[in-house]
Amino acid sequence: MTIVVLGLGQDFRRDDGIGHAIAREVAARAAPAIRVHAADGEPTRLLDAWDGAELAVLIDSVVCDCPRAGTVRRYDSTAVTLSSVRATSTHGLGLVAALELAALLDRLPRRWVLYTVEVADVGFGCGLSPAAARAIEPVVSAVLAEVSGG
Repeated sequence: MTIVVLGLGQDFRRDDGIGHAIAREVAARAAPAIRVHAADGEPTRLLDAWDGAELAVLIDSVVCDCPRAGTVRRYDSTAVTLSSVRATSTHGLGLVAALELAALLDRLPRRWVLYTVEVADVGFGCGLSPAAARAIEPVVSAVLAEVSGG
C-alpha cells in the first residue's frame, strides 16, 4: 500500500509552519516505506506528491474567524464530502481547492485524511505559538496510527 503524509505550510509564517513541524516528527518515527513530505500547498505539487497513493494523510493550518489556536479537526474522505470541509487555508488556492481539482482530474488518492490545526499567528517570523506547538504531539500520534492501520 502506498501511503503519503503531506505537511503543508510555510516555516517563515509562524504557526503556518505547524504542518511542516508535524511532517518532520512523522518522518522521524514512521516506517521507511511511508513517503513524508513538507509542502507549500501549491496544488500541482500536491497532486504530484500524492499521485498513486492509496492513502494520503494531509496536515494543514487553518485560520478561523474566532480561532481557538491549537484546535485539531479530522476529516476523512470516506465520511465527508469536500463541500463540508470548512477550512480557510493560509495558502493561496487552498488544500480543499486542490482536492477538488484532483477530483475533477481523477487524481485523488484512493482515500485521504485531513488534519487541520487552528492557528492565530501567521505573521512573518519563525517559531510556533505555544498553543500551536501543543498540537504537534497529538497530531503526530494520530497520523502514525493512521499510517499503521490503527
